[in-house]
Amino acid sequence: MTELYVWDLREVDDAQVAVVGGKGAHLGELSRIEGVRVPPGFCLTTVAFRRFIAEAPSLDDQLDRLSLLEPGDREAIGALSAEVRRTIEAIAMPGDLAAAVTEALARHGEQAAYAVRSSATAEDMPTASFAGQQDTYLNVVGPAAILEHAARCWASLFTERAVVYRLRNGFDHRKVHMAVVVQQMVFPQASGILFTADPVTGNRKVATVDAGFGLGEALVSGLINPDVVKVRDGAIVAKTVAAKQRSIEAVPGGGTQVVAIDPQRQDQPALTDAQVVELDRLGRRIEAHFGRPQDIEWCLTGDGFSIVQSRPITTLFPIPAAADDQNRVYLSVGHQQMMTDAMKPLGISVWQLTAMAPMREAGGRLFVDATGRLASPAIRAGFLDMVGRGDPLFRDALETVVGRGFIPEVPDAGPGGAPPRGGAAPSGGGAPRGGAAPRGGPAPIATDPAIVTELIERSEASLRQLRRDIEVKTGPALFDFLLEAFQEHKRMLGDPVSMQAIMAGMDATWWLNDHLQEWLGEKNAADTLTLSAPNNITSEMGLALLDVADVIRLYPEVVAFLQRVEDESIVDFLDELPKLAGGIEARDAIAAYLDRYGMRCVGEIDITRPRWSERPATLVPPILDNVKLFEPGAGRRRFDQGRRQAEEKQQDIVERLRSLPGGAEKADETVRMIERLRTFIGYREYPKYHIISRYFVYKQALLAEAERLVQGGVLAEKEDIFYLTFPELHDVSRTGRSDDQLIQQRKDAFRAYQALTPPRVLTSEGEAIQGSYRRDDVPAGALAGLPVSAGTVEGRARVILDMAEADLEEGDILVTAYTDPSWSPLFVAIAGLVTEVGGLMTHGAVIAREYGLPAVVGVADATRLIADGQRIRVRGADGYVEILPSA
Repeated sequence: MTELYVWDLREVDDAQVAVVGGKGAHLGELSRIEGVRVPPGFCLTTVAFRRFIAEAPSLDDQLDRLSLLEPGDREAIGALSAEVRRTIEAIAMPGDLAAAVTEALARHGEQAAYAVRSSATAEDMPTASFAGQQDTYLNVVGPAAILEHAARCWASLFTERAVVYRLRNGFDHRKVHMAVVVQQMVFPQASGILFTADPVTGNRKVATVDAGFGLGEALVSGLINPDVVKVRDGAIVAKTVAAKQRSIEAVPGGGTQVVAIDPQRQDQPALTDAQVVELDRLGRRIEAHFGRPQDIEWCLTGDGFSIVQSRPITTLFPIPAAADDQNRVYLSVGHQQMMTDAMKPLGISVWQLTAMAPMREAGGRLFVDATGRLASPAIRAGFLDMVGRGDPLFRDALETVVGRGFIPEVPDAGPGGAPPRGGAAPSGGGAPRGGAAPRGGPAPIATDPAIVTELIERSEASLRQLRRDIEVKTGPALFDFLLEAFQEHKRMLGDPVSMQAIMAGMDATWWLNDHLQEWLGEKNAADTLTLSAPNNITSEMGLALLDVADVIRLYPEVVAFLQRVEDESIVDFLDELPKLAGGIEARDAIAAYLDRYGMRCVGEIDITRPRWSERPATLVPPILDNVKLFEPGAGRRRFDQGRRQAEEKQQDIVERLRSLPGGAEKADETVRMIERLRTFIGYREYPKYHIISRYFVYKQALLAEAERLVQGGVLAEKEDIFYLTFPELHDVSRTGRSDDQLIQQRKDAFRAYQALTPPRVLTSEGEAIQGSYRRDDVPAGALAGLPVSAGTVEGRARVILDMAEADLEEGDILVTAYTDPSWSPLFVAIAGLVTEVGGLMTHGAVIAREYGLPAVVGVADATRLIADGQRIRVRGADGYVEILPSA
């Protein structure tokens, strides 16, 4: 049995993670790479770990209690994890384990110095990094000391930090086991970390070397600022030499100590340029072996470099796959669709199949290739103008890329002005996905409300036909039908009249803002002119929930019942309502709302997301807020008030224009543009509503098919279909066979993707570029953003990341990551809006203007920099947010 307790590193490779943990497996694999020197040693295996903790039966109860805690309950986690560690450290080392370690030390040198390091089975995986969460002990000498420190490593599996990480990322405490690596010490003159991709920008072509004197623990622990050297294509491109005042050195007989560095040596580089380049070559060899960028711990002694660890860099955003190795620039679709969360494979696949332009997947998100438009000088200026009007950060990021010469120019855009390769713009809101047409293009349509009426009627007729036809489809026939339905879906999206109507509203907005600022010095005048515009399905959705609140407000017993419906603790609360006084009326009001809007949800572009009709309890918090904050009839009053404000604004503008030179002509032209704005701007929200309505029909049919597959024993559960692409699901339906391992791999990958932040712009080298505002008109300490809805408001910030957790008071300002149309019911109850993602024509901006809410979007890290409950001032016309001093 003892041979199962200890494995030599030379016996280990990446396939033995379950036995020797991630660190041990990587070290064993590293030792197999030609030209890579790894200090010798051995692993105490996970079999040894299980043998050790079996000596403490009380751990079972402690782990049961630990698994029930929430990640945010730091006090309880701290207390219980400390209890677990004390239990483990109190275990007496079993004799057979001690004998196995002593025997291994006899082979490697009993009195040699060793590093004793933890190696968890979920550690250093491609999709999760546990770096620094368990313990490492350096310069440990003698069998007794090594056994003692091995036990400490096992206990470190339950540090507070490690427990919280596992709770947040869905790792079962019982399934994460711990091996221990015992490795001969290297006493280096210099050590540090090599990242084979730039850990800040993500650029895969740039390696970063952090270096200091002595043991690497000085750098890892933050004791020193290291030298930082960047290498690209074998040449140093940037170098910063730090003043390294201290180092950590080994103490004879065991342990380490902090040592002051001679002042004359402090400013000397830890590595020569030649050594940096040599280390970069070594890192590229290791990266090629593992097939992904690596975070490598290295040591330099007199005769060269030793590698003491290599792990995947898990924070890099993946790069979309391409058919060639040309330089490419990708734009995030999620930033324009107001949904930057990771999407499941079925959601990505269906969106790609119904999109108007090719889209690439990476990291659970979608991107469009803008390379062609940037390569053509004839197209680039108009493209940047269109993108920049919606979101200046996109424009700045793209101009940064273009300014570097990253995309070679092409002399001609190709026939018909089409970009030569790649390249639709990202789409936003209700605009045709894959990029609205640039300003100009087809002749403008007439300013005729009947056009919008006909477009809406045509969409509703198409939806009714889809519902009728899909009812009888099952099995492979369903998928054949859906492929045809996707073509009809794209035909509706690409309707030239619909696209012209959308652009007419956007062009009118830009025209009014540009001209009225020029003529009258007034910023964003179109904001007020769009109030209560007709045919805005998204703003109507928010006002309609006020009408639902009017019904519920009449019945105190219903209100009290809904206050208990939290986090879907009463899942079937609609079925419970008829048992209460007024419950039938309340149920009917909610059901009618769901009939009209129940296909919506947060992140609705992902077909796999639960819809309001599937989780109606999501609407309970905003309904209760409306009951609390508004008087009966508020919906109608708000709409009428907005319309009056728009009319008064128009009258004021016209009167002021008429007093200017040439004022009569300017006023007449402005009136025509205002009429055009109010005719078409509301319709801009409708195509998205139609898309999501169709998606819900598709989803219901696919879930019915999933139920059939579950009943047939093909799938374990219905939601497994969310982790397959549409073609893969088609094959499962046709063959009656599924790949459980693939589904599990996809679930693991999705969990990893959720932790990543997608960039606005991503290059084919992996560089993530977010863009900057380049402004000098923002006060010190204020947070810059994009002004999308005029007005200034002060109030309490409510930082809300989940609409279902909203609890608003009068005057609150909503601060969140993004707002797609599903957030609109909250807009009626807030006084202002701040988001991290957004543009001038994205949904949150459009609805903020519709409701007259001061709004600033595109505020980087707003949910982190603004604390919930903090008082802030939103400058909607100037595009910044001020954090006010506490009272």
